[in-house]
Amino acid sequence: MDNTFEPLSDLPAPADAPEVAPVAAAPAAPGPASAPRYDAILSIPVTVQVVLGGTTMPVSSLMKLGRGAVVSLDQKVGDPVNIVVNGRTIARGEVVVVDEETARYGVSLTEIVASSRDDLVA
Repeated sequence: MDNTFEPLSDLPAPADAPEVAPVAAAPAAPGPASAPRYDAILSIPVTVQVVLGGTTMPVSSLMKLGRGAVVSLDQKVGDPVNIVVNGRTIARGEVVVVDEETARYGVSLTEIVASSRDDLVA
């Protein structure tokens, strides 16, 4: 059995095939000539996490935790926090108070993390 493939464009047309005229490109959408269409991806949900820090502990210690327990994290007060989207760190920032009355806080982005080519392929 021959396992080689030839591109379809290189194959000769069958003798009884009708002649086909080339198809013109579809007209461009209104607006700037090179503006990409993002409508299809803008509604895709992503998971955004702000990582304040982490720690490692044995399962026995984890099982002993109760209400009011304090877990020490590996970051210090004032250290930047990581902003993670779908498991990949994309930025760093600092925790800020958004509204003191409702005790809400947020993150002010201070640095966008450059991704490597390997990250984009994965």
